Amino acid sequence: MDSQTKWTGLDAARLERIGEHLNRHYIEPGKIAGCQIAVARHGHAAYNAVFGHRDLARSAPLTEDTIFRIYSMTKPITSVALMMLFERGLFQLDDPVERFFPEWRQQKVWISGEGEEMVTAALDRPVSIRDVLSHTSGLTYGGGLPGVGVQHPADKVYRALKIRSMGSADTLPEFMAKLGQVPLVFQPGTQWMYSLATDVCGALVERISGKPFDQYLQDEIFGPLGMVDTAFQVASDKAHRFAANYQRQPDKSLSVIDDPTTSAYLEKPKFLSGGGGLTGTTADYMRFCEMLRRGGELDGVRILGPRTLDLMTRNHLADGKDLTELALGSFSETSNRGVGFGLGFASTMDVVSTGTLGEGDFYWGGAASTIFWVDPHEELSVVFMTQLMPSGTFNFRGQLKNIIYSAMVD
Repeated sequence: MDSQTKWTGLDAARLERIGEHLNRHYIEPGKIAGCQIAVARHGHAAYNAVFGHRDLARSAPLTEDTIFRIYSMTKPITSVALMMLFERGLFQLDDPVERFFPEWRQQKVWISGEGEEMVTAALDRPVSIRDVLSHTSGLTYGGGLPGVGVQHPADKVYRALKIRSMGSADTLPEFMAKLGQVPLVFQPGTQWMYSLATDVCGALVERISGKPFDQYLQDEIFGPLGMVDTAFQVASDKAHRFAANYQRQPDKSLSVIDDPTTSAYLEKPKFLSGGGGLTGTTADYMRFCEMLRRGGELDGVRILGPRTLDLMTRNHLADGKDLTELALGSFSETSNRGVGFGLGFASTMDVVSTGTLGEGDFYWGGAASTIFWVDPHEELSVVFMTQLMPSGTFNFRGQLKNIIYSAMVD
């Protein structure tokens, strides 16, 4: 038994299948420009490799310190930030959001019609902090029923008010004031829909803590955990490490949709999106994952209590249902069958239903096909980074799970 297998319980030769798979099926055919994957078990690094390029046009290889757009992998970080304030007794999960943002007190739920003919009704109860953490608030992303191509009448209100997360000129308080005017698409807590809810969580962090959202993240999470490259802006002295972002065209070729030399990420955004605004490295995100795997602590620094984290990773969907029973629209960063959703994370409830390994893991992904998962039972953390939109193009998570779990020999 080699030393790596002894410490990690992962067969090194079998882990090499990761590189073989990614190179043969993605890098060499040009399906993605490049990628990076890190695997750790029992607190020890088991696999860390880079493949391909961070920027094809400039022939720049992808390196271990490449900076990626993590998009919705921002969401678990924001959720942790908010739950840190929960631990300080500053709110309860079922407290209404309107306690902190009175602009939400006039919210209604859509019943029928649109425009001047729209019929709305009073809420059965106000939107709670639990609702926004678990995407059961009745908010949407403002662009139609995701994955279905159907425009919901409420989405026209989002567009009329210019409510969006990326590229918005609004501050977080301005965003919240606008959002309070939009009709919800269902009664709070009754269904699940991927939405701007985690941007609401970011606004709550800022309002409850009394600190600018980005400063709170730096002071309470990034600084303590040594996440030195994670931020809403790529600093000028780090710009040479920033990857290009690509989109797959109908002819299956790659085209650049965000050039790293002219990207908006080189400037600090006015809107600090807790739902998708961060950039960072694989190494940084692995530190975040390892903190989660260890029950909220890493290298002597405690971010969360283990019981809080246990609460966050349980299924909070009504009556213990999975996403197939409650989700509206097919767009999310996960498949739905056998999958529950907690306070910022999806979780595998039933491996037979999902057809994947790792029951009890919790995870999420980002729009540029980035993914992570933490499996507390197996003491496993995995981070995969690439820059290809949209995220549903390839099932990287499912494929990597097959390879990694089959390498477990302890």
